[in-house]
Amino acid sequence: MNLNEYKDIYVFCEVKDGKVHDASLELLGEAARLVNGRPQLEYKVVGVLIGNHSDDVAAQVGWYGADKVVFLRNENIKHYSTEIFTSLFTEMIETDKPDIVLIPATVMGRDLAPRIAARCDTGLTADATKLELNPEDADSSLLYVTRPAFGGNLFGTIINETKRPQMTTIRPGVMEMLHKDEHRSFEIDKREVSIDHINDPVRILEVMHKDHMAVDITKADIIVSGGRGIGDNFHVLQECADMMGAVVGASRGAVDKGYIAKDHQVGQTGKTVKPKVYIACGISGAVQHLAGMEKSDYIIAINKDPEAAIFGVANIGLVGDALEILPLLTQEIKRYRERPY
Repeated sequence: MNLNEYKDIYVFCEVKDGKVHDASLELLGEAARLVNGRPQLEYKVVGVLIGNHSDDVAAQVGWYGADKVVFLRNENIKHYSTEIFTSLFTEMIETDKPDIVLIPATVMGRDLAPRIAARCDTGLTADATKLELNPEDADSSLLYVTRPAFGGNLFGTIINETKRPQMTTIRPGVMEMLHKDEHRSFEIDKREVSIDHINDPVRILEVMHKDHMAVDITKADIIVSGGRGIGDNFHVLQECADMMGAVVGASRGAVDKGYIAKDHQVGQTGKTVKPKVYIACGISGAVQHLAGMEKSDYIIAINKDPEAAIFGVANIGLVGDALEILPLLTQEIKRYRERPY
């Protein structure tokens, strides 16, 4: 394998309901940061679309950081298919020879990435939280990928020196997307692709959309989050959250106990969030939970234990019972909102 034949950073762009997934937009921004940090490589950020999408979707990829959009289009691709997407992406890798391939660690991305890596006979680092190019060689494109290991108790940095492309999936919510710029110049390489040669054993009979009222804690500006110590009293957190226009989050311990649904889980095995305000109630601050919320703009911690690790990352710490403090906060917010002007 001639590693010098491989060039550029390719980002798989997942599309949902006619919009590029935020996790993919974040990776476009991270790819742009890597490319801009090594101008001597003369690399481009290339976004990859697969399916029967509109030109507006392709434009979104360019507006958020891609220098080039490779659009593998076929009007018969209505939904995600493991076999079709894997085959088309692998064929594109064989012809384009990307040096680095970034895929969001969404449900789709986690299904797709390992299959592509296996067919390309290359390595894959999954669930990364940090990317950087070789810090010891300014002319190198060797990717240093950091990910949590051993339940988040330590972090490992992984490199792939002998195989290409260098592949990784990245956790949604840990990278910063660029601001939308409709005046950016970029190229759209639309390729009409055939899927006749692909034997897809799966037939999609129906797509059942998730309840549109389901919570999405990753987009919330304010999160009131509870730990196992809250018990089955999450309604107290919900009342406070409703008063502030916030959503309720939870630690893994609370979810495992069945106090609240998995959709609310924050942490290494849950979702990564970056709200403006994160209120941690009865959460000790285990490293696995901190990995999912430590980038919050402002952290308020409420815990009975004055030695709780959560206080180490909090902007404000309150030692006390969250089930006593939160109702007082709820009443005060209600009083403030109802005051006469």
